Amino acid sequence: MLSPETTQVSSPAIAIEGLKVHFGARSAGGSAVRAVDGVTLSIPRGTFHGVIGESGCGKTTLARTIIGLQRETEGRILVSGKDRATWRHDDPKSFAREIQFIFQDPLGSMSRRQTVEQSLEEPLLIHKAGSAADRQKRIAELLELVSLPDTVRDRLPRSLSGGQRQRVSIARALALNPSILVCDEPLSALDVSIRAQIVRLFLELQQKLGLTIVMIAHDLAVIREICTTVTVMYLGRVVEEGKTADLFANPAHPYTRALLSAVPSADPRIEQTRQRILLEGDPPSPRAIPSGCRFHTRCPFADDACAKIDPVLDDARHGGRVACINADTLPGTAAI
Repeated sequence: MLSPETTQVSSPAIAIEGLKVHFGARSAGGSAVRAVDGVTLSIPRGTFHGVIGESGCGKTTLARTIIGLQRETEGRILVSGKDRATWRHDDPKSFAREIQFIFQDPLGSMSRRQTVEQSLEEPLLIHKAGSAADRQKRIAELLELVSLPDTVRDRLPRSLSGGQRQRVSIARALALNPSILVCDEPLSALDVSIRAQIVRLFLELQQKLGLTIVMIAHDLAVIREICTTVTVMYLGRVVEEGKTADLFANPAHPYTRALLSAVPSADPRIEQTRQRILLEGDPPSPRAIPSGCRFHTRCPFADDACAKIDPVLDDARHGGRVACINADTLPGTAAI
């Protein structure tokens, strides 16, 4: 009999193989936008996985493609061991019961004419989940799960606070008891104090329900707090991945180092000794990917070989993987 650890390794919640998502036909006179450009990634079941990187690195496109809201140009995505494209096409209701998406803007993702109760009941009606009494019981359970009072049932989204709207959005995503949630920047539209409450809610739900959660985020402090594993993206590619604690303590890629050096610390001693890494210029256009390592145009450690060799993900000293030909020779990362 396989142990739980072996089962997780052999059957990841999400497995991505050579994924590419390009926009714009080359025949139209210009180069395609290579939003996601060769991502291979495995997310173990029951983990809280973060995806980080600058705006435009492909995080949101990756998330939308996982769930099927965006069509891939090339590659394959397996959800719970099944081909996502085939599953979503042949049995969309079964697919929806397995994986759900939480949008960045909860108000924009809900009908402004539906009450909270109607919004939560809609997926139950579509999937013919029980009698009217069963649905009412389920709605009560969902409100309790996300710590909302029963009195919000008859309220419209516009009358709710931002935090309440996001709680309703989370409750609706959980209505069908999915095992996987993909969340696209679900904290970015919230005030700092409310953000902390929603972070705690995600942690409680993940632990209570055994969910696999994929969190797209730009707040690295949040990723450090809640995620088990993390993937770092740059210009459509994964440049580093590993266990969050290990990667944050000992980042191997120059880009990851730069990102983490900008994260403020509550400890003034760390702030005094922190080595800030300032990247020059903006990321290149995804229509014009540089030769070799796509980060070499901004990398403070780049040499001539970096402009020629396109690195692949290889073992990193923190136990994860990194795509950098100089990762083993870079100086230490004290005070990041």
